[in-house]
Amino acid sequence: MAVPYLYAIQNLRHRKTTIAATVAGVALVVFVFSAVLMMSNGIDSTLASTGSEDNVIITRKGANGEIASIVTGDVRAIATSLPQVARTPEGEPIASAEPVVVINLNKASGGMSNVTVRGVSSHVSALRPGFRIIRGRAFNPALRELVAAEEIVKRFPGGDIGSKVKFAGDLWEVVGTFECGGGFNSEMWGDADQLRSAFQRGNTCSSLTLKLDRRESLPAILRAFDEDVRLKQFEAITEKEYFARQSQELATFIRILGIFVTVVFSAGATLGAMITMYGAVAGRTVEIGTLRSLGFRRRSILAVFLAESMLISLVGALLGVVLASSLSLVKLSTMNFNSFSEIVFGFTLSPGIVIGSILFGVAMGFLGGFLPAIRAARMNIINALRAA
Repeated sequence: MAVPYLYAIQNLRHRKTTIAATVAGVALVVFVFSAVLMMSNGIDSTLASTGSEDNVIITRKGANGEIASIVTGDVRAIATSLPQVARTPEGEPIASAEPVVVINLNKASGGMSNVTVRGVSSHVSALRPGFRIIRGRAFNPALRELVAAEEIVKRFPGGDIGSKVKFAGDLWEVVGTFECGGGFNSEMWGDADQLRSAFQRGNTCSSLTLKLDRRESLPAILRAFDEDVRLKQFEAITEKEYFARQSQELATFIRILGIFVTVVFSAGATLGAMITMYGAVAGRTVEIGTLRSLGFRRRSILAVFLAESMLISLVGALLGVVLASSLSLVKLSTMNFNSFSEIVFGFTLSPGIVIGSILFGVAMGFLGGFLPAIRAARMNIINALRAA
């Protein structure tokens, strides 16, 4: 005989309190699970959207981030003279030799945090077309002036226009607010020469970004760095890939930690589902005996109790995903292990996270309902009917 799924669904309304508690437990676990994946995905998306495929960034080999990298002036001269580098109508290479430092700023929410200050060249607009001043003005390259990303202004009072930030023994005035997308939205920018002078870096920089004359020139640039003995200590990579790599360590750490916490929580939710289903089996012993006497097989009883448990968990999983989706409006900041500075990111939901979270919730229902379903399926018909 067919599995009596309708019978199981109709019985759900008789145990509203225990079912509501189980749904809430599963929803909470799925909410945490989804939130962790959204957080990890948000960091990935933020840094992966930083930079361009048309740009090549050059850093010293083995440096985990720009902070730990030094590119010398002679390497800069060789790299910018390569024929694959795009040039202005005047023949100047479109490049930006960027010193990168980290400073401390007071947060609006209290305490201090690290903020990346990047020195950029006059070609920054050509290298990063998304860059634009949205308030105030651009910095004067002859003065100790900075522009701050919009996210910095929101989180640090010292990043607002008119503020003065003290570092390297000087006061730097914030004269504008900019947006550029990705991880650049967590930085402050100033003139590269001013920053090198303030930190006495001579003609060195942390990284050198070059614009390709065309995207197909990338293999030739990479080959030059492999074959030229003067460039072998340095690594050339597309700017987009470089910043995507920067997210991997942090995103993986958050993902592993979050999944560990979720697995611990899921044990409680699975136990809750199991208790609910054991209660259902105990309360419907006579009904199970009746179904068996009507000709329903053991596997039908097993399937119906498993389906009931998985249905309860599915409702909880859907509720958890809906609650987690509201986090898409929230932005957080955390320390980037590679740059040792704060990065702002949002919770990013994806179809993969939705599907994975729902499957995770249903799996809890399957595990929680399996043993009670086995017990129901093995129930002796005579003993079950005697329970009346």
